Amino acid sequence: MFPFTLEEFQARIANTKKKMEKRGIDVLLITDPANMNYLSGFNGWSFYVHQMLVLFIDEEQPIWLGRGMDANVAKQTTWLMHERIISYPDYFVQSREEHPMDFIGKVLADIGQSNRSIGVEMDTYYYTAQAHHRLNQALPNATFIDATNLVNWVRIIKSEQEIHYMKQAGKIASKAMYAGMNAIQAGARECDVVADIYHAQLSGTDESGGDYPAIVPLLPAGIKTGAPHITWTDQRYPSEETVIIELAGCHQRYHAPLARTITIGKPQQRVSDVADIVVEGLNEVMAFIKPGVTCEQVEAVWQKTINRYGLKKESRLGYSTGLNYPPDWGEHTASLRKGDQTEIKENMAFHVIPGMWYEDFGVEISESIRITKDSCELLADFPRQLLSNTSIDSAS
Repeated sequence: MFPFTLEEFQARIANTKKKMEKRGIDVLLITDPANMNYLSGFNGWSFYVHQMLVLFIDEEQPIWLGRGMDANVAKQTTWLMHERIISYPDYFVQSREEHPMDFIGKVLADIGQSNRSIGVEMDTYYYTAQAHHRLNQALPNATFIDATNLVNWVRIIKSEQEIHYMKQAGKIASKAMYAGMNAIQAGARECDVVADIYHAQLSGTDESGGDYPAIVPLLPAGIKTGAPHITWTDQRYPSEETVIIELAGCHQRYHAPLARTITIGKPQQRVSDVADIVVEGLNEVMAFIKPGVTCEQVEAVWQKTINRYGLKKESRLGYSTGLNYPPDWGEHTASLRKGDQTEIKENMAFHVIPGMWYEDFGVEISESIRITKDSCELLADFPRQLLSNTSIDSAS
């Protein structure tokens, strides 16, 4: 029932330990649920309470520490021996007096880890200031090291099985995008469009069912297309409107994001003009990106193209993506932007999103890609252009 072989999990552990050794970390406390999943297989909606995977430099297996009712999730989804699964009582949950880190700190002290160099993911959504404070109190003799994104950088090169899951996610993304675009009509409610998108995302394809994506469908319309992270309302679309859809297919927690811009009725000339430039720039980037170039060099190709037309884009062009949980499908590692000297390598995966946002309108046309031996390949198959709901094949 595991999505990966034991050998692949063990290779991930070994690669993580190499980074731990370089950083002088004896014990790594992993609270990011994507990193927990990557190293152990743990997969449950339990990241709203404190939990962690603990990796020791000198032990073969990690231990999982979390809420009592979630211990069975660890037993059913991870490759760990059951004695390596330790849970805290429920009175630690959201208590003003007790804190899960009190319990976790005592466990680490009891097994002889209280004087070691301990890495913690300081800048994650799931490790709070109070958690760090209580852990410091519980382990006053430990040396704490910021290990933010240590595992994320191990994840950036995908295995063939991971790429397979992302390709399945790409097929789901295409299906969901068709569903959304076909539902966008004058008089339709935004929320009903999203309902069709969700159905397509979760039902998936005949080959692969869908998971819940890490981000909800983003669906700005009209003036709100200049604000890319707006979701939806229950308003009805007018007879002429510009709508952006940004979504992702997700399979086995692996994502393939996709964004397109659609018009109801006649498109505004400024929208058409910017869309043409965005597509040209994206095509140039897709032709250029390959192993050996840097993220900065990729972004420079994009800037050179749009600069010819007097346009500028301050935000990054894209970012690495793959395995993740809410609230983000990005990996928090490489970004396609000026100053990022990360070398592009085979089997990295990126969401290339050359969105252009202005005060009262915006355009997004994006692609998710996998880096191949000498180029890149698309994870989703969808027309790369400004679209109207009459220009797409509703049977697709």
